[in-house]
Amino acid sequence: MKLFVGLGNPGSKYSQNRHNIGFMAIDSIAQKNGFSNWRSKFQGLISEGQLDNAKTLLLKPQTFMNLSGQSVGEAIRFHKIDPLDVYVFHDELDLAPSKMKVKLGGGHAGHNGLRSIHSHIGQNYHRIRLGIGHPGHKDAVPSYVLKDFAKSDQEWLDHLISGIGDAAALLTNGSNDKFMNRVALNTNPPQSSKDPPKRNQRQTPSDEGAPQPDEEGRSALQKLVDKFR
Repeated sequence: MKLFVGLGNPGSKYSQNRHNIGFMAIDSIAQKNGFSNWRSKFQGLISEGQLDNAKTLLLKPQTFMNLSGQSVGEAIRFHKIDPLDVYVFHDELDLAPSKMKVKLGGGHAGHNGLRSIHSHIGQNYHRIRLGIGHPGHKDAVPSYVLKDFAKSDQEWLDHLISGIGDAAALLTNGSNDKFMNRVALNTNPPQSSKDPPKRNQRQTPSDEGAPQPDEEGRSALQKLVDKFR
């Protein structure tokens, strides 16, 4: 069994916070892949289904971010899940908005949700790092992550979350690179080769065929008239 965990804080007050992008990703996976209705268990909300024929449990801890590991620890002990089969979706300050990376193992980099999970299951699990950008100073981080995404973020956020839901099955068979590429294409689709090339200057119909002035600002016609003066 695979365990996909989304990190966030419970309640409508926090639902659109940057810190809750993990919940958003898990909700998209559930919706796009026909998972069961959410129900309460393991100090969280769980939903069950399959991704690429792999039985998969989705979990949104309801303990608040700092205690997320309690919920994750209960789930893996009950189902006897190896930490290598755990995938945690979380906000990442060190990645630019809309960027995403998959990582196995490593430190928690000060993320309180990951710190809690480390204390319950160790660090040998997968993290899906979802970039939200950095406010610029560490003292501004708490208020930044607990604020809603700006309206200007909505387009890339919708594409990122939708792409995760569509491509999630690739994670269950170890195709992490394919997963990242698929989501990146959804977030930043390539420009069509049929799009007309951009021009530096637009020429109006009245300009076409008109004599062009020389460096002194005189056209060829003006020079010809000057010869007969």
